Amino acid sequence: MAVPTLVVRPGHPSFLDLPWEMPVDEWTSDRLVEMPAGIHRHPVVFVAYDEGVYVIKELPQAVSEQEYEVLSLLETRTHRSAIPIGLVRRGWVGPDSEQSGAVITEYVKHTFPYRRLVSGFGFGSRRNKLLDSVAGLLVELHLAGCFWGDCSLSNLLYRYDAGAIEAVMIDAETSSIRDELSDGQRAEDLEIMKENLAGEMADIAAMNGADLNHADLNIGTDIEERYTGLWEELRRDLVIGRDEGFLIRERIARLNDLGFSVHDVELEPSGEGNLVRMAAHVGSRTFNSDRLRQTTGVLASENQAKTILGDVSYFLAKSGEMTSVGKSVGVFKWLTTVFEPALDRISEVWPGEDPIQGYCDFLNHRMTLASERKRDVPDSEAFDSWVQAGFPGFA
Repeated sequence: MAVPTLVVRPGHPSFLDLPWEMPVDEWTSDRLVEMPAGIHRHPVVFVAYDEGVYVIKELPQAVSEQEYEVLSLLETRTHRSAIPIGLVRRGWVGPDSEQSGAVITEYVKHTFPYRRLVSGFGFGSRRNKLLDSVAGLLVELHLAGCFWGDCSLSNLLYRYDAGAIEAVMIDAETSSIRDELSDGQRAEDLEIMKENLAGEMADIAAMNGADLNHADLNIGTDIEERYTGLWEELRRDLVIGRDEGFLIRERIARLNDLGFSVHDVELEPSGEGNLVRMAAHVGSRTFNSDRLRQTTGVLASENQAKTILGDVSYFLAKSGEMTSVGKSVGVFKWLTTVFEPALDRISEVWPGEDPIQGYCDFLNHRMTLASERKRDVPDSEAFDSWVQAGFPGFA
């Protein structure tokens, strides 16, 4: 049996029990599992271990090394890309061969191929959410200095994030990381995105037997418009008076509301008099998820976290635990008496995959009931109603 050179991160399997002497599309290992998958340029398989499910993509050695390096760098800059676990080199195969290398990544839980979302029932009602998610992902990647080079439906996963959709990048073989992207590089990346998406939407229309005139060929252009608006909002400087410090707080709150953390604020004189120019340096789109993790230890996507933080505040206000000491006690009570029991019940009765999303759906239903009835609705009553209504989610 031929043994490849493997670079594997600690805490994960060695992967030595896999039949590396054969191309992955010829494997018959008991480790192989079926998972939702899109269209891939290179052979891809999914393997299951006690530690979880992993994705193995086979591709030429130099390309695999490039992708592994980019994904490793992105891991420190964004939470919306696949997590690299291992790099494989088959030394007995020519380096230009398709089988000479492979990248191993963690399977991104609770996700589905973006192409399936666009092709399936209900796409029209979710179109705006799709536009926002892809535009937000591209902004976050570009802020991280990542030139993607191949944004397409096939290279995207999606998962539900409370009332929004979260996009996840899974393919970085054409990508590169720089300290900062120029305007020209960002524009080139957007042009590639628009061309790829128009072609894919035409393919989807043809597969469904629809006339090309009915294909959503402008989807890339619409994503670009949202991207431009978001990019300009994040990069916009603010000119204020020296006695208008409250505007700095408002600007930071606005960026936080968009989900972006603010690393620091740069203030410098602007013109004559008491004017100051403010430039905010933003980080990844994890403001609420970071707050939730730091406050409660709960891991959630950005909009899920925003929804759950609202529930924590609601619980603290009802219980009167609003002092600094009381908040710590109140958060613990919320975790043990509200959140964890609810997750247990959701895991028992809800047919969805992500219990955190189920909890957000339940909270949305509770809020709807309270609005209709003009009163607070107890959790037990709201939960029973949610189950009886068939587990409604966000509209």
